[in-house]
Amino acid sequence: MAVHAHPDDESSKGAATMARYVREGIDVMVCTMTGGERGDVLNPAMDRPEVKADMARIRREEMARAREILGVQQRFMGFVDSGLPEGDPKPPLPDGSFALVPLAEAAAPLVKAVREFRPHVILTYDENGGYPHPDHIKTHQVTVEAFEAAADPDRYPEAGEPWQPLKLYYFVSFHQAKYVALHEEMLRRGQDSPYEKIFAQWEERARKREELGIKQLEITTRIDVADYLEIRDQALLAHATQIDPKSTWFDCPLDVQRAAWPTEDYHLARSLVDTELPEDDLFAGVRESVTL
Repeated sequence: MAVHAHPDDESSKGAATMARYVREGIDVMVCTMTGGERGDVLNPAMDRPEVKADMARIRREEMARAREILGVQQRFMGFVDSGLPEGDPKPPLPDGSFALVPLAEAAAPLVKAVREFRPHVILTYDENGGYPHPDHIKTHQVTVEAFEAAADPDRYPEAGEPWQPLKLYYFVSFHQAKYVALHEEMLRRGQDSPYEKIFAQWEERARKREELGIKQLEITTRIDVADYLEIRDQALLAHATQIDPKSTWFDCPLDVQRAAWPTEDYHLARSLVDTELPEDDLFAGVRESVTL
């Protein structure tokens, strides 16, 4: 089970991993906490008044297309996108938005989904949300709550029969080592690299994270997804309001990615089974203790 904040997050973080496991016969569920109603239109070709006026419906349709491409099951958890506040000082979040919902109320539908789907492994963001969007941070909080509460019959008793997930991972999707490797591989092949210009931004971001006491997550688990990168890109393109086909998402050729960094990367945050790090399988330790 992968728990995400908005439609499109499932296609930009861990999509190739899900595509691989689905095609290996594993049942995969995406739980999308909000409908993405307040997302900006990031593709100029879709930046039209009628699109903005009907974002809730359009983003659900985009999610349906991405779901089919990836081969996953998917459920909306029913909360309203908080939007990304901008400015100094930042404006308050809109009333009723996901990030403002009390934790127990926000986690209840996810606990129900965990108990119904009965996943052995759950994926989500770290405590900083991967990046500080209020919905991503809240998604982390509700996922940890669901992971810890789903097996307790005294908690959320209305949410179904208890179930204990065995492993919880955080995405480590965008990190400097990966982009340095891609950059160097492109230069080695005599190709222009789009990444050099972002390294100064990485250094400034790293400095700010250090000032805030935010540590870089250790990569404990690398999943080889070289054969599934095209599926990931197709799923991304299904989110046409969010992904510009001419954007930097697609600047690095797939053969370069396969050569320089063919994995999607994770941090093992909780495990109730014995496993040896580093891992190359999200089900390491699970396969030995249960029948998948």
